[in-house]
Amino acid sequence: MKIVIINSGSSSIKYQLIDMPANEVICSGMIDRIGLETSNLTYVTNTTKLEETLPIANHKIGLEKIAKLLMDEKVGVIKSTDEIEAVGHRVVHGGSAFSNTVIITSEVKDKIRQLFDLAPLHNPANLEGINVAEEIFNSAKQVAVFDTAFHQTIPVVAHKYAVPNYLLTENKIRVYGFHGTSHKYVSENAIHYLKYNCKNKGAKIITIHLGNGCSMTAIKDGKSIDHTLGFGPMNGLIMGTRSGDVDQSVIFYLVNTLGYSLEAVNTMLQKQSGMLGLTGYSDLRDIEANAENGNADCQLALAMNAYRIKKYIGSYTAVLNGLDAIIFTAGIGENSSYIRKLVCTDMDYFGIELDASKNEIRSKEIREINTPDSKTKILVIPTNEEIEIANQVFELLMN
Repeated sequence: MKIVIINSGSSSIKYQLIDMPANEVICSGMIDRIGLETSNLTYVTNTTKLEETLPIANHKIGLEKIAKLLMDEKVGVIKSTDEIEAVGHRVVHGGSAFSNTVIITSEVKDKIRQLFDLAPLHNPANLEGINVAEEIFNSAKQVAVFDTAFHQTIPVVAHKYAVPNYLLTENKIRVYGFHGTSHKYVSENAIHYLKYNCKNKGAKIITIHLGNGCSMTAIKDGKSIDHTLGFGPMNGLIMGTRSGDVDQSVIFYLVNTLGYSLEAVNTMLQKQSGMLGLTGYSDLRDIEANAENGNADCQLALAMNAYRIKKYIGSYTAVLNGLDAIIFTAGIGENSSYIRKLVCTDMDYFGIELDASKNEIRSKEIREINTPDSKTKILVIPTNEEIEIANQVFELLMN
């Protein structure tokens, strides 16, 4: 069964064509920096590797470009869209409506649309991917896999907010959690690497997903028990354009004293804050380059980013009552040795001791970057949300 996986992020599209159940990746690639004049496109098969920099204004244009490449006479890997039996879509927010993978219907799309306000940078892009895929791969089953599903195991003591009870029982306001496919994939790989059996007690892991969106999960016995993102994907860590944790009083001050509208505050916290608000850049590669050239704003922003991650490592270690491993994953987590160094410095109390030379090694494989004496394993595990989505799509369609 050939399955196309579409992972539409806030500023990127990752895609793979996978032959199941062999998990054979026929084609893969991504488009990042969507919305900029310098968007990057990659397209990789067993015989071809294309890289191109071009302006891609939005997700629709990006997805159409990907589809053309898949069916291109020279570099394409399919002759007809009829070869595709299913398209698996990453959808960020499933709210209380979705706790499992589902076949997409008009009703499902309506519910995804109703959740736009809770994930304004993601659900609209996810739905756009679905709509375009329905046009291009019109004979394939369209399937949605939700980021929030993995975090359904978070206990009530952690997922309930200290607000009036009816807001949970009637309005379903609670911690939902995000990046679930990534946290699930890398944690299962970590458990296997550490030779844990998921049914046994004792696997205490913190997964650190760092990209344009960022989150951390406390995982015990293979299950999510706490997570930095909550009702929507904007609190917790400092992100590319999102503020992360902010005192609620700041919002009231902006509205009541400084005269901001609620819409303006929402736009500020979602699209104008985080690393962009601190430095003028949203891409960590630009921020690191400027920091190395002496830009004080960029240096401080990187330090703040690492400081926030350290705080959550401390709190999650307390929740887990111990720590076997921390895992860095996603674009920044996998590729930024600088961020990993900042996070792991002066963390020996937690048994976290970084090997500086190992930290500089680049690899597509699971790797340890801790010293031999480090009590806690420091792992870099390349995430593969697309493989995880493909597995869930295949399982749904075969049952």
